[in-house]
Amino acid sequence: MLAPSILSADFSNLADAVQKIVDSNCGAIHIDVMDGLFVPEISYGQPVVKSLRRLTELPFDVHLMVAHPENHVDSFAASGADWITFHIESTVHVDRLIAHIKSLGKKAGIAFVPSTPVAALSEILQLVDVVLVMTVNPGFGGQTLIQSCVAKIAELAKIRREHNFSYMISVDGGINSHTIENVVAAGADIAVSGSAFFKGELA
Repeated sequence: MLAPSILSADFSNLADAVQKIVDSNCGAIHIDVMDGLFVPEISYGQPVVKSLRRLTELPFDVHLMVAHPENHVDSFAASGADWITFHIESTVHVDRLIAHIKSLGKKAGIAFVPSTPVAALSEILQLVDVVLVMTVNPGFGGQTLIQSCVAKIAELAKIRREHNFSYMISVDGGINSHTIENVVAAGADIAVSGSAFFKGELA
């Protein structure tokens, strides 16, 4: 499944960006929310998600790159998020937040940065719907994929197979026509692409 990130779209015409994603038969729309605290940049918030929601029925994969995501889950759910993914590094009570997201009728995702090992997720893999492998350090679009992170995808696929877990494996960062085959071969179910998609390299 290709899930283009609107972080790399033309912010002056996000409606056209959504239509391009729909016309390309993608499986979801990835929405990167950045707060200037957990990551250096600030992107957009709930009003943008709510405005775009009426344009398509595609799942909105909201990726919260924010500190204290527990303070924002309810409002993003109300704004139209279908999947809510937060970073294991961003909050203490991870299992509680996963349960809360699911109680809202949303899919719960966990993301982790390149310096965090897969082992850090061992207690929650059976709880989540999506595991998002960051193959760049989050906060900026257009970065180069960190090759060592691809092994994490294969590790997660092995754990899923051995324990009969049901999570989807998503990968975000540096996904383009040169790297997508490797991440899919490693076991990724969802490829998030921003710059490459909107440049026409992926569709």
